[in-house]
Amino acid sequence: MAKEKTVFACTACGWEAARWVGKCPSCGAWNTMEESLTSPALKGSAAQKPIKQRPGTGSAAMLLKDIPEDAAARMSTGIGELDRVLGGGIVEGGLMLIGGDPGIGKSTLLLQVCANLCRDGKRVLYISGEESAKQIKLRAQRLNIDVPNLYVLAENALDGVEEKMQKLQPDVAVVDSIQTMYRPEMASAPGSVSQIRECTSLLMRLCKESGTAIFLVGHVTKEGAIAGPRMLEHMVDVVLYFEGDRQQEYRLLRAVKNRFGSVNELGVFQMTQSGMQVVTNPSEQLLSHRAKGASGSVVFCGMEGTRPILCDVQALVSTSFFGTPRRTVEGADTGRVALLLAVLEKRCNQRTSNQDVYINVAGGLYLS
Repeated sequence: MAKEKTVFACTACGWEAARWVGKCPSCGAWNTMEESLTSPALKGSAAQKPIKQRPGTGSAAMLLKDIPEDAAARMSTGIGELDRVLGGGIVEGGLMLIGGDPGIGKSTLLLQVCANLCRDGKRVLYISGEESAKQIKLRAQRLNIDVPNLYVLAENALDGVEEKMQKLQPDVAVVDSIQTMYRPEMASAPGSVSQIRECTSLLMRLCKESGTAIFLVGHVTKEGAIAGPRMLEHMVDVVLYFEGDRQQEYRLLRAVKNRFGSVNELGVFQMTQSGMQVVTNPSEQLLSHRAKGASGSVVFCGMEGTRPILCDVQALVSTSFFGTPRRTVEGADTGRVALLLAVLEKRCNQRTSNQDVYINVAGGLYLS
């Protein structure tokens, strides 16, 4: 029996090495090398045959003036805040990646989007590699979703997914999640750098060839970044991050990359028993629980994209009994808070070097 060979791959850039190194020579990231199995050795003449690469799109070159103007037509998701973050809606043939902590509401939001698109007459395919079809049915019943043209496929082998998509030709597809997908001809496990790279490349080719818009759900690491190689975010057209505390009811949706619109917009949602509800007036919701006349609380107006949002900034200063005072900041930049404290001490003669300072932005917002 042939001995299994392993290779160490960087989870940030995909660089491979025969042994573990602390710092990736390609991207310079530390502690990102992970061990994975290589493709098994083949015997005889089969060893000389490389893995068959799939052909490209085969499309002919076109003059820019001959491209039809409706090539970038958008489809509304039926959720105003999501359309705002996407730049006006879903672009035909777009590949979109949405990441967030477990239980934050990614699958719930996308299932609601699928239902809205089906009501508009679109053909939608929901591909789940983590849940069975019965589990998705239970979630749909909880969300009161009952549409006739929503297809569900519980599959994580991408070759089977490709076959079903080519046969069904959906307008929009959801892959939940990209870390569970794998290609059977590759020896590495699902979620590895090589599997994520190859699966995303295949899905990108599918959406560009057929015009199907594809949503990819991505897991995140403990640092908050989407798990997998960093090139995953470079391959897709749109990268969205779902933020928020699972113990709170509000969820924030931001775009960190968008080839079809601005990345400055913010979507605000409220998690309820019936699913994600759009918060049309975030300022009113964020200030609804603010105690009037309370010390250490002030209303701050911040710009999120094209609209101002009022939020409650809370501050507490107390005498420190340690050699180094504590600075605890939630929802703002720690360096900027330190700068403001230095200005208060230098220009306003307000001593803060012996004071513990606590800053919190209510509602989960982050003031940049």
